[in-house]
Amino acid sequence: MSRPNLTTSIATQLVDLLRRSGLQEGAHVTEQWAANSLDVSRTPARNAMLFLSEVGILRREPNRGFFLARASSTLARTDLGAGADLEQDAYFRIADDYVGGRITGPFTAADIGRDYGLAPRQADRVLSRMESEDLVRRRPGGRGWEFQQVLSTVEAHDQSYRFRMIIEPNALLEPGFTIDAEEAARHRKQQEALLHGDILLLPRAELFHVNASFHEMLVGFSGNQFLLDAARRQHRLRRLIEYRHQVDRSRLAGQARDHLHLLDLVEGGRLEEAADFLRRHLDTVRAIKTGR
Repeated sequence: MSRPNLTTSIATQLVDLLRRSGLQEGAHVTEQWAANSLDVSRTPARNAMLFLSEVGILRREPNRGFFLARASSTLARTDLGAGADLEQDAYFRIADDYVGGRITGPFTAADIGRDYGLAPRQADRVLSRMESEDLVRRRPGGRGWEFQQVLSTVEAHDQSYRFRMIIEPNALLEPGFTIDAEEAARHRKQQEALLHGDILLLPRAELFHVNASFHEMLVGFSGNQFLLDAARRQHRLRRLIEYRHQVDRSRLAGQARDHLHLLDLVEGGRLEEAADFLRRHLDTVRAIKTGR
């Protein structure tokens, strides 16, 4: 199963530690306390604390150190570790096994229950969730399940981003482009929340939805239904392979800041500049995720 990188992993453990600590907003959090409590050296503890300050969970003050930026009671458990929720864990293990080529054909609910340690009702609920997200479908006659067409290779993922680099920036230049101020404000609030802790606190599926729906919003402002349908299809196709990338959240603060800058450009009527910036943004993310 995919694992978070070291900074994300230690930051997640530190959030759980803070959540259990009962500390109030403004409490001093020292590097030594974090390192000792998590049984790591001070360098990775400091890197994790810097990440938490970047996403608004800690506040860093020059020459004073780190302080809790929000009450520990507001820190929900994340879903990066295995076992916190059996069905949630099985959902992502199934997705990872499919993307990794370990599920290659039809399967039954009994197969899922046996292979992932689920009771029959749990297996049914996991498959129903995947069906509602257009990831799997029942086979004709109801004889088992199979995955829908989704992206499962680096090459396909790369091509998907290149397709999006054609579709999404040009959507901003459509003659019918009109901003829905209420919708833009809602998405701005979501992106700002990512920079106030949600990058680390949201479950993977919800984090994917927040960022995918942001891009769909921009394309939707074009008024061109064909472009919006194409964008939605790409997001459905790439959902599983994107889940793999959500376990490393250390790069997502930059993405959120890019999204907020895009909103500034669009709402300021600088659509040509916004289209160029969006194209560069997608290309940067493509290179990070595909290594190409």
